[in-house]
Amino acid sequence: MAWIFLFIGGLFEVCFTISLKYSANFTRLWPSIAFFICISLSFFFLNKAINNGLPIGTSYAVWTGIGAAGTAIAGMLLFKEPATVMRLVFLAMLIGSIIGLKFVSE
Repeated sequence: MAWIFLFIGGLFEVCFTISLKYSANFTRLWPSIAFFICISLSFFFLNKAINNGLPIGTSYAVWTGIGAAGTAIAGMLLFKEPATVMRLVFLAMLIGSIIGLKFVSE
């Protein structure tokens, strides 16, 4: 269950970074509200994962990795950021590292 909490927290991390972009420096109300809700839920689920037995180092690395990979993918899809070959290679390496941490953690 802890890994599910961590995955959900990582997804909310992606949501809060996207909301941050749409908030236009907190000048737009609804994206700003979405940011604060998502960041709160992201930390809540990270905390649940840690308190359900996952090591803090692994939890933090996976949580930020999900957020970083998800935000990079969202940036390419939503904001037309470049999807160069090297960028995709390193993104695949990041995702591979996240999966690897899952398999080597107790």
